[in-house]
Amino acid sequence: MHEATAEQPEVPLEEQAGPLPWKDLMPHFARGVVIRVAPELDLIEVARAIRDDATHQVSEWLANDQVARASDDDARRWAANDPIFTAIVAAPWVLAQERTPAH
Repeated sequence: MHEATAEQPEVPLEEQAGPLPWKDLMPHFARGVVIRVAPELDLIEVARAIRDDATHQVSEWLANDQVARASDDDARRWAANDPIFTAIVAAPWVLAQERTPAH
């Protein structure tokens, strides 16, 4: 991550998260960089933990399957249901939390 400058202040994580349909998340899935975040977790908290390398907390979420690299099964379900996600980049990952079906 680069340092914020006076000309270009760092945008808070809360302002970086936004809605994303499956069709726009699909290319990131194809690159293998989508992390599925369980709906009961705070997406901003997860992004902050990953960004700050909070290994203990991230390991706990991984162990409980609350945070995981999106699988082919996830992709098939998303393709069938066409959900809307709240997504945020925590480089190199794209964190995606399923919100609602688009239909």
